[in-house]
Amino acid sequence: MSTPGRPSDAPMRPLPRIIFFSRWLQLPLYLGLIAAQGVYVYKFLAELWHLISHATTFDETQIMLVVLGLIDVVMISNLLIMVIIGGYETFVSRLGVEGHPDEPEWLDHVNAGVLKVKLSMALISISSIHLLKTFIDAAQQTPHTIMWQVIIHCVFLLSAVVMAVVNKMTNESHAPAYATQQLITPTRPH
Repeated sequence: MSTPGRPSDAPMRPLPRIIFFSRWLQLPLYLGLIAAQGVYVYKFLAELWHLISHATTFDETQIMLVVLGLIDVVMISNLLIMVIIGGYETFVSRLGVEGHPDEPEWLDHVNAGVLKVKLSMALISISSIHLLKTFIDAAQQTPHTIMWQVIIHCVFLLSAVVMAVVNKMTNESHAPAYATQQLITPTRPH
C-alpha cells in the first residue's frame, strides 16, 4: 500500500524505516504463541487419553466435565489461532494466502477492530464453558466462586457489546469519507 504522491519503490527516510521495521519485533511473540498452541495440543491429547482410559469408570457428570474441558482447550486454541494469524496479518506483514483453498474466510476483512470483537466473542465462549462446568459441579464450588464467575462473565458480555457498538460507530463514521476518497482517487491496476 503506497501513500499518494510517493511511489512505492521510493526509499524511506531512516527514522520512518526504523519505525516501520519495528513491527517485526512482534514476530517472536507470535512464535511464542505457536509454542503455546503446541502445549494445548499436548494437554488436549492427555485429557482425551484420560477420558478414554476411564470411560468405564467415570459417571455421566465426570464425562461431561472432561468433555467440557476438551471443548475449552479447543476454544482457547481457536483463540490463539485468531490472535496469531489475525495479529500477524494486521500488525506485521501479509501472509500471502489469498486464493489458497484453506484461507480463513474472516482473514480477508480482518482489521484491529474486527479482531478485537472476534477475540471478545471467543473469550465469552470460553467463559461460558467455564461457567457451565461450574454449574454442573456446583456442589464442589463455593457461592463466592460462583458469584465471581457470573460477574466476570457478565463483564465480558458487556465489554463485547461496547466494543461491537464502538466498532460499528467507527466503521459507519469512516464509511462516507472512505467512499468519497474512492470516488476521487483513481484506482490503479495491480
